[in-house]
Amino acid sequence: MTRVVRQATVDDIWTVHEIARESWHAVYDDVLGSETVDDVVDDWYAIGDLESAISTTESRDDAAFIVAETASNAASADEAGCRAAPELDGFAHVVPWPEDTAVAFLACLYVRPAVWDEGTGTALLETLETSLAPGFDRVRLPILTDNEIGIFFSESRGFDRVETRSSGLAAGLEEHVYEKEL
Repeated sequence: MTRVVRQATVDDIWTVHEIARESWHAVYDDVLGSETVDDVVDDWYAIGDLESAISTTESRDDAAFIVAETASNAASADEAGCRAAPELDGFAHVVPWPEDTAVAFLACLYVRPAVWDEGTGTALLETLETSLAPGFDRVRLPILTDNEIGIFFSESRGFDRVETRSSGLAAGLEEHVYEKEL
């Protein structure tokens, strides 16, 4: 399936929020509980915060907020002359790592569970790696230790675990930090 990866726009905000919700529920309901997942998504992916993140990255060379959609969805939206309700499959957001600006921080990469294993995550990651390589040495991301899907995806794409630390999300939760050379 062909994917179109593009810069996110403010028209994408609600769809991005729902992709985050679907992904978090698919991965973390058994670990955190459905209500906690809803609270986390509503906090971390608040509409105003998403709008700010998307708007801010549009003018930065060291950050990106991108979305992926199937080529047929993108073509249909272009033919209709609108993007009011895009049919997105996934999104990713990257900024400089807070403690080391030579490292890109992959803050999130989420794909609708209905299209896992169809290449969307890989298309998003490859686009980021290509576009960010000139400004960064490495890309780093944290993944909760209970996220087997995220861990498998990252390790299969060449990321190495560099540390395990407390997640700060909830007492007792840990996260692995993964890193990959660009």
